[in-house]
Amino acid sequence: MTGTLYGVGLGPGDPELITLKAARLIEGATTIAYPTLAGGDSFARAIAADLIGEGVREIRMDVPMTTAREPAQAAYDKGAAEIAKVLETGENVVTLCEGDPFFYGSFMYLNARLTNKFTVKVIPGVTSITACAAESGRPLVARNERLTVLPGPMDEATLRDRIAGAEAVAIMKVGRHLPKIRAVLDDLGLTGSATYVERATLPEQVVVPLSQAPEKAPYFSMILLTKGADPWL
Repeated sequence: MTGTLYGVGLGPGDPELITLKAARLIEGATTIAYPTLAGGDSFARAIAADLIGEGVREIRMDVPMTTAREPAQAAYDKGAAEIAKVLETGENVVTLCEGDPFFYGSFMYLNARLTNKFTVKVIPGVTSITACAAESGRPLVARNERLTVLPGPMDEATLRDRIAGAEAVAIMKVGRHLPKIRAVLDDLGLTGSATYVERATLPEQVVVPLSQAPEKAPYFSMILLTKGADPWL
């Protein structure tokens, strides 16, 4: 009998937002896996650090920070192969995932490689979008509104069109794309309706109107936008 691969959502960063189910699985794990950025520290591991027991086998997946797909895919190939070796012995593997495993989560790449050979179970986590909304004190959507989620790296023309046709917007992965996003929102006259959130739920969190946002944004930043009058008032 082979082991089970768990994709465990850890939430946006605050360890207290890890679900009870996720915490139980991590505490009982004998092998964990997690992504790192090109050999650096793992944010996912840092969130769950207090739950990881001594002597646990750790599989690191060093994912290069590049727009090219091939290096990252090679890293997931290697990580999936290491995980498969453990699963074949009948041992379970718990993969630590920032946020939610299936919401822009890297776990989807492991799932694609291993789900046809092994049992895979996904434990959902608190998403960055809901965390940012909570920390900013503004509801995401109300009544029959539609929420549009957009990635910051999207090209300027497409970003402009999607925002123009949306009701409520969450722009993720802002990072180095902040100047472009700012220019689009300024041009659409929406800067005054936008909130900037950086490193939500962490001690260094920043929540300000977009007009007061810093010049440079980290990868873990988001812009929330609600058009028109507040429908929940």
